[in-house]
Amino acid sequence: MDIKVAGPGCRNCVELETRVKQALEELRAEATVMKITDYQDIAKAGIMMTPGLILNGKVVLQGKVPTVGIVKGYILEAMKGEK
Repeated sequence: MDIKVAGPGCRNCVELETRVKQALEELRAEATVMKITDYQDIAKAGIMMTPGLILNGKVVLQGKVPTVGIVKGYILEAMKGEK
């Protein structure tokens, strides 16, 4: 699974990354979480508001920091699409 957290490193961006890693741990799923911090790269990825979450190339969230439970739901949905 390809997971990217997009944001310049603000508090909310760091929190989203933390919650993504916690969700992966709770799901016992393995993935590398990459960060996109360059504003041009963030825009190219389709993120207009940070933080943003991209799963397998698809923008699933932007401008919010969801609960770990919601992040788990996004990850599970993306995992279904992989099969």
